[in-house]
Amino acid sequence: MNNPAPPRASRVPPAIPGAAGGRPCPGIPVVDGDVGGRQIAIAPGNRSWVSRRGADPVSPPTTALGHPGCGWQASLELGLGPWHGRTTLMHRRQRGPLAVQRPFYPEGEVCHLYLLHPPGGVVAGDGLAIKVHLEPGAKALVTTPGATKFYRSLGDQASQTSHLQLEDQAALEWLPQENIHFSGVNAALRTRVNLAGTSRFLGWECQCLGRPALGEAFDRGDLDCQFQLWREGQPLLLERLRITPQGRLGAAGLRGRPVTATLVATPAGQTELETAVALLGEGDQAGVTLLEHLLVVRYLGDSTEACRHLFTRLWRALRPPVLGLDPCPPRIWAT
Repeated sequence: MNNPAPPRASRVPPAIPGAAGGRPCPGIPVVDGDVGGRQIAIAPGNRSWVSRRGADPVSPPTTALGHPGCGWQASLELGLGPWHGRTTLMHRRQRGPLAVQRPFYPEGEVCHLYLLHPPGGVVAGDGLAIKVHLEPGAKALVTTPGATKFYRSLGDQASQTSHLQLEDQAALEWLPQENIHFSGVNAALRTRVNLAGTSRFLGWECQCLGRPALGEAFDRGDLDCQFQLWREGQPLLLERLRITPQGRLGAAGLRGRPVTATLVATPAGQTELETAVALLGEGDQAGVTLLEHLLVVRYLGDSTEACRHLFTRLWRALRPPVLGLDPCPPRIWAT
């Protein structure tokens, strides 16, 4: 007998998302669909303009919809729960150009999700909000198909917030690819992870300043990055990195390095610490710290590729002891 179909994602009434400062943005698409639904709506207009010689995209004086200071306001809410032996996408609420592909199950019970931002970059005034909730016992891996680009701004701030909520016995892997911040950016990034007593988390975030592979330095701009990890209302890790061109040059800053990244895993102990240390080679610009039951790995270097290779090795080694799962890289990483 076939298993019954999983519950349909809850539906929400259409609404117009508000712009920064509470101003409405008429015309911004609202997608309200079931799991597996194919409703897509993209408002007309270009999101950025480029010089005839193909210069870097910059934020236009007004938004694509013609509302100064508005920008794309997009949000995505995902709810996942166990259903007949695997984790199912039970709820999805989507507004604006932020979406997920259909769930993938390359290892059976774990749900693999790919976050998509169709415009391909974040410009001044844009606001992206992501919420992920895992019910008790749910297991999910969330990643992105490519780097997220934050373009230089003419004044307005762009923002991206991620709120991850895990209930007891849930396990989440938060593995987005790097954020690339063009010189002249004005952006604020916020990530908050709330863990229940027995939930498990393994994740990373990577920031690339400028485009070092092309020789483009981060010589102006303002970037504010915050990461918070809580368990049962108690802080495990509270970090804030405020980056300006002047502040990243000294010993107390980033020593002029363009790539900084953090990997965290919990629960972890001495065994996981020794495993991580053993994987660091002489050329790896990284350090490992164990804060009670939280393992923290920090990278500060010159290459997003080197950082990605290191963190992927660590993820493969830490996944079995931290999450109880064998390594199973997302298919999108191989493309």
